[in-house]
Amino acid sequence: MPDPTAPSTPEPPTPEPPSEPTSDGPRPPRHPVDPRCRGWWVTQWLLLVGGTAVVLVVLAIMITPARGWLLLATLAVVVLGAIPTILQPLVSYRIHRWETTDDAIYARSGWLWREWRAAPLSRVQTVDLVRGPLQQRFGLATVTITTASAKGEVKIEALDADQAEDLVQRLTVLTQETAAQQDAAERDAT
Repeated sequence: MPDPTAPSTPEPPTPEPPSEPTSDGPRPPRHPVDPRCRGWWVTQWLLLVGGTAVVLVVLAIMITPARGWLLLATLAVVVLGAIPTILQPLVSYRIHRWETTDDAIYARSGWLWREWRAAPLSRVQTVDLVRGPLQQRFGLATVTITTASAKGEVKIEALDADQAEDLVQRLTVLTQETAAQQDAAERDAT
């Protein structure tokens, strides 16, 4: 029987449950891409599928002996092309996310193969803004962050063009500040 006058030993603390689920990788970045990206993605698929179908129809007109097979191939391209044209924008919009902090850039992208990227600001070499013709039409832009990493660049696609310009300015300032802090720390260490 335990002695009631003996000092009690404290029970070990129970670990707190994680605030976010960790089974699917790191915490998702907070910011979604611009909703207009769905139209941009659909347009890209329509141009790809439609362009291929037009080429096949022109070939069917020009090559009479293969007309049946070429028209059948055209039908297959249109039917099979409808699947990613519809699904990819819906799925990608739910997956694509981005976030920047004072220390790092986070991005999640993909629709069949998903990619999570985190790049410390201390590794950033360049920050670029790209607006292709279709992106301009939809008011979107892509920010590309090149890092000193073997993995390569971090891309944040489908941002509102004004938001992307602000992000490039912010990242430029933050990386300059980070570089200055690193230089000062190196000087202090010597």
